[in-house]
Amino acid sequence: MGFGSLRVINEDRVSPARGFDPHSHQNMEILSYVLAGGLRHEDSMGNGSVIVPGDLQRMSAGTGIQHSEYNASDSESVHFLQIWIIPEREGLQPGYEQVHFADEQKQGQLCLIGSRDGRDQSVTIHQDVDLYATRLNDGETVEYAVAEDRRAWLQVAGGNASLNGQPLSAGDGVAIAGGVELSLSGESTEILLFDMG
Repeated sequence: MGFGSLRVINEDRVSPARGFDPHSHQNMEILSYVLAGGLRHEDSMGNGSVIVPGDLQRMSAGTGIQHSEYNASDSESVHFLQIWIIPEREGLQPGYEQVHFADEQKQGQLCLIGSRDGRDQSVTIHQDVDLYATRLNDGETVEYAVAEDRRAWLQVAGGNASLNGQPLSAGDGVAIAGGVELSLSGESTEILLFDMG
C-alpha cells in the first residue's frame, strides 16, 4: 500500500448477486479491471455499465462521488482488481471513462491502457502514470526499460510469469526502481505494468 502515486491494488472476488452498496469517495483516481465475470457499476453522475474482461474503467472521485458495484450475474462470481491512484491535485471535477481493449491488442506485447494524456485511445488518468497490460503465452517475451527518473510496479493478474528470471505467480506484485531493463515472459499470464513519475 502506497508506492509512489499508486495507493493500493485490491483484488476482489464477489459472489453471484452480491456486491458493494452505494458509498462515497473523494480525491482519488479509481480504476477497475475485471479478470472474470461482469461488474455492474452505478454512480451519482448517472453512469451505469457492466465492466467485463478487457475493459478498464476510470472513475475520478474528485470533489466527491457516490457509487455502487455489484456482481452482474446471478450464477457466476466476478473477479476484479480495483486500483487507487492519488490524483495530481485535489478538487478535480468528478469524471468517468470506460474503454475496452481486445485480447489481441495485449497478446505478446505491452498495450497502453491508461495514461495522463489519454494517448493511443487509453483511459485518461489524472496523474503521471502510464499503465500497460499484456497477455503472454508460453514462449512469448516482452521487454521494457524503466527510465532513471521513473519507478514501476508490476502486478501479475493471472497465470505464472518470469521477471528477469525471477518466477512470479498470480497475485504477486513487484516494486521496481528506475534505470532497470525488464524482461517478462509467462505461461498463460496477464500482467499490469505501472510506469510512474
